[in-house]
Amino acid sequence: MFRNDVESLCPTRGYSRRDFVQTAVRSGFAVAVMPVGAQTIQTDTAGLLAGPVTIPVGGFELPAYRAVPAQASAPPVVLVISEIFGVHEHIADVARRFAKLGYLAIAPELFVRQGDAKAATDMARLISEIIAKVPDEQVMGDLDATVAWAKTQGGDTSRLGITGFCWGGRITWLYSARNPAVKAAVAWYGRLVGAASALQPMHPVDIAAQLHAPVLGLYGGADAGIPQASVDQMKAALSAGSPGARRSQFVVYPDTPHAFHADYRPSYRKPAADDGWQRCLDWLRANGVG
Repeated sequence: MFRNDVESLCPTRGYSRRDFVQTAVRSGFAVAVMPVGAQTIQTDTAGLLAGPVTIPVGGFELPAYRAVPAQASAPPVVLVISEIFGVHEHIADVARRFAKLGYLAIAPELFVRQGDAKAATDMARLISEIIAKVPDEQVMGDLDATVAWAKTQGGDTSRLGITGFCWGGRITWLYSARNPAVKAAVAWYGRLVGAASALQPMHPVDIAAQLHAPVLGLYGGADAGIPQASVDQMKAALSAGSPGARRSQFVVYPDTPHAFHADYRPSYRKPAADDGWQRCLDWLRANGVG
């Protein structure tokens, strides 16, 4: 199910487990993705309010990373949904990139009830003991609470967008069908099809016709875990759906692997990542989130 993330982790030199943990703690990156690449983008916090926050979800305090311009007045809101590694430094950096452009960007820790994805050193255990135990309904509820919290912080939730990567790309599709307040969404290489289960009763292809907002799908043509046939299946489902579904689009980058936006990993492909980022921004703005 999460083979894409595993296969795109190709460290270039040997690290002991102790090295992994110590370096990850210092850098803010998830232990499982160490060592990070030299091309990793770093966005500063100048002019921003940026850092950890907590969001009330019933009686639970959900950790999240928030970045927003320090002098913002009713900024548009974008939810940033992580890969399986949780809200580590890369996802925080993406939130800061949005904030530099005027957004209130919030990245909630959606695995935290099941465990600390950032601290996991064993990929198999990360998947089996944390990620595979996260119910979609829990995630949807946490995102509803995040949107409500954003409004209390002065965010303009009438201009609400969502974007997510890999695991978060799948969630982006699902949440765009759940919340009618979402105006635009961008899903980066999120899984589209799969077997139904108690924790994941539906997948994007199952809810495609019900999208409230148009979704831009950014996918790699050489992604071994997301074959072109599943993209074609999703396109067919969208074409027979709601106005938001019919307005949705895909961009598939030829000869490009999974996780091509992840600038800290060997899978990073700068031309596709840069083009996808600009398309992401243009899509949000064109659909009322900007």
